[in-house]
Amino acid sequence: MIQSLADPPGSSPILAAVTWVQGALLGTVATGIATIAIAALGFLMLTGRLPVRRGMTAILGCFILFGAASMARTIRAGLGDLAGAAEPPVAYATAPPPRALPPPPAPRPQPQADPFAGAAVPIR
Repeated sequence: MIQSLADPPGSSPILAAVTWVQGALLGTVATGIATIAIAALGFLMLTGRLPVRRGMTAILGCFILFGAASMARTIRAGLGDLAGAAEPPVAYATAPPPRALPPPPAPRPQPQADPFAGAAVPIR
């Protein structure tokens, strides 16, 4: 995919909003809340206050939500990536790789040392 200089990567406000929502839904706070919720559902099922089928549905939903990315990678690897040779994903948050520095110029040849450069010259 060719990027325009007028629209640099990461300048899309919609993409920034979606990335923020993804971070909020799958971040550490959400993971902690989901862990507490699964523990509470397990306790409710253990005491008989929640039907096991309904509790397991909620727990399975949490596992699918947080494991969707790894499940998709596993399925694509198992199918042999039927899409063929797709482009690698564009990393919007990273800077482009640095350019290679040109080789240093060749050193200039030094003139031969004159053995008589400091010889005294008679003054007349």
